[in-house]
Amino acid sequence: MRRVVCALVAALLVAGCGGDDEPAETASRPFVAPDPGPLHVHGLGVNPADGALFIATHTGLFRVASDDDVAHRVAGRYQDTMGFTVVGPDRFLGSGHPDLRERKPPYLGLIASGDAGNTWKPVSLYGKADFHVLESAGERVVGYGSDFASRRQQLLVSDDAGKTWAARNPPGPLIDLALSPADSDVWVASTARAVFRTVDSGRSWKPLRGSGGLLAWRAPTELVRAGGDGQIGVSSDGGSTWRRVGDLGGQPAALEGEDDSLYAALHDGVIKRSRDGGRTWAVRSRPEPVDG
Repeated sequence: MRRVVCALVAALLVAGCGGDDEPAETASRPFVAPDPGPLHVHGLGVNPADGALFIATHTGLFRVASDDDVAHRVAGRYQDTMGFTVVGPDRFLGSGHPDLRERKPPYLGLIASGDAGNTWKPVSLYGKADFHVLESAGERVVGYGSDFASRRQQLLVSDDAGKTWAARNPPGPLIDLALSPADSDVWVASTARAVFRTVDSGRSWKPLRGSGGLLAWRAPTELVRAGGDGQIGVSSDGGSTWRRVGDLGGQPAALEGEDDSLYAALHDGVIKRSRDGGRTWAVRSRPEPVDG
């Protein structure tokens, strides 16, 4: 997929640079590569400043206004935003890989935006880490991803908004992690096959019933899981027991919970929304067709 994006970016940069012996009609209409749109969604979040939905993807960050259903690229950039979380009005944290047109290290570490994703600045671990999972609660930030030097997966926790970090031992290769809104020491983590809970900030873990999936807290007493088959489960006891409530209608790529809504991304870039705790889902945003 990265090769496709490279080719598209390169085409954008060289558009209009044809040879001297091109026909005049062709030269007057330079090739412009189509925007690939939001491919491979990594994360979702709603901006408290205006209610806009943000979609973090392999091909850039996209914004869907509260009164729109079309995803628009933010700032014309193609930054691969792997980890992503909204921490306040217009304030985001992220991680991943740079726009290929930018001279930056391949691993961005923890980065922050104070203008709704238009610009980003390094916070820590610049060039050293790539968080695929990124969660926050107040000053606490938890990230799981690759260490650049060793290429090993690591679980790190920060209690000063990401400036300094401490290592924890994950219960396995994580696909998702959720921090309880009632107690930031309580985390529920998921591998591909199992779910685990910690009540001491990742120092120890207890296996829970049920299979793995994507996780989101919709409320302090309502934890939601989206399984690989699209089945939606809800737990009111922190993941100890689950009850099936609905079906997403496809394999989820990302899941996010808000006070009154759940958002889920499918692998084709469609974003769905549920207003009833995951029982029913409607399309919130759909990628525009790519011409050319």
